[in-house]
Amino acid sequence: MNTDTVDAPTLVYHVIKGNVIEGADIEYGAGRSRFHTPTLDLDTLTWSRQTPPPASDIPVAEIMDILVALGKRLRADPDRVLAEALEHNAKTNPLPRDLIERYYGRLGDLFDRAKMEFMLEQELGGADVVDGWREVMVPGGRRAQLRAFPPRLIHVLAGNSPGVSAGSLIRGALVKCVNLFKLPSNDLFTAPALLKMLTATAPGHPLTKSFSAVYWKGGDQSVEGRLFRPQFFDKLVAWGGEASIRSAVRHIGPGFELVSFDPKSSISLIGREALESAEVTQQVADLAAADATISNQQACVSSRFQFVEGGLEDVDRFCAELQSRLGLERQSASSQPWPTSSALREEIDGLREMSELYRVWGNYSGAGVVIRSDEPVEFYPDGKVVNVVRVPSLESALRYVNVATQTVGIYPAERKEALRNSLAAAGVQRVVSLGRALTQYGLPHDGFYPLQRFVRWVNDED
Repeated sequence: MNTDTVDAPTLVYHVIKGNVIEGADIEYGAGRSRFHTPTLDLDTLTWSRQTPPPASDIPVAEIMDILVALGKRLRADPDRVLAEALEHNAKTNPLPRDLIERYYGRLGDLFDRAKMEFMLEQELGGADVVDGWREVMVPGGRRAQLRAFPPRLIHVLAGNSPGVSAGSLIRGALVKCVNLFKLPSNDLFTAPALLKMLTATAPGHPLTKSFSAVYWKGGDQSVEGRLFRPQFFDKLVAWGGEASIRSAVRHIGPGFELVSFDPKSSISLIGREALESAEVTQQVADLAAADATISNQQACVSSRFQFVEGGLEDVDRFCAELQSRLGLERQSASSQPWPTSSALREEIDGLREMSELYRVWGNYSGAGVVIRSDEPVEFYPDGKVVNVVRVPSLESALRYVNVATQTVGIYPAERKEALRNSLAAAGVQRVVSLGRALTQYGLPHDGFYPLQRFVRWVNDED
């Protein structure tokens, strides 16, 4: 086999305001991870402040027509743009191919009119405040008009799910802003493919001129030092881990705001009702496994710590059932091997030596590992590794909750009402029934409504 062919760098194209830009001018990475991109012309990545954003006067209904048509095009993929992106992504993305295929197969479903109307209604009170000026009466008899005006946004995208790119496109389109997508190194292909297909759906339309997707190495001051400025953009929408968010914060100042989708972790609270019979335990373990393996545990909503109320023997029975289900194929999880990292193996092997305090189910083949303990382990479970913490009551688990806890799945659902206020006070953003951790558009994300944060509110007052 020709080594040069095996290690040939992947070509990554950019899409700038509806134009596909190809080239192999800049090389990144090494070995099989090498890829080439076109040269960046920074002047093409901004939009003039002397004129409104291109789509600012386009009715939201027309924009939704285009997005719905894009969804249909994604499902049909007549030009095989999405298929090509999938092939490249399957080689470079850490997620297994079968999971990427399922995610790509559902991208078109996100571009649903009812879902988009729900987002606008829930987050902004309807499309009228985006299309024009909404009149309100101020106490005392004065009138005012408000508009959610389209801003200029830079999105530092995350690559742990193709849905991040699709959701960012939908949100940016609905509020008619201009959007510069900074591609993540672990997903260089989804956003450009979406924008290329958007251009094919509505050639020359102002909406296509409102988006660009390009790559530069994160932290490159020759790019970020020039682009991350209030004369060009209003807000930086940052996804990713702690390092990415800390890097983003360095650029924030007057006139340039951060909208941060912070790194989070999620947990489950499972009551003793789950241990009443073998049949119930099996059902609950399946729900718990579904929440634990979302994106093969690469998503913030994945449940890594599961607090189970009950005696030692019953909790151990739950752990065995949970481990047997972590390796199953699901819509949001792959059954392909997901080997445990060497660092985690060392941590877990150390716990196996302390059998009086810990018990471990599973091996390192990738089918999942469960660790039972009376206190949360000090390391971060990852890659289908779950820490089951035995607690005397669900209320006693509240001391392990903080502002970094995003989603809490609870079983049985009837116990949510007694726990949710305490969870919210501790910093939790979402409380769901166990097995329902996947996020929904139109509801708050990380404790805020994204569309409200994206827009720039302008008042016209008497």
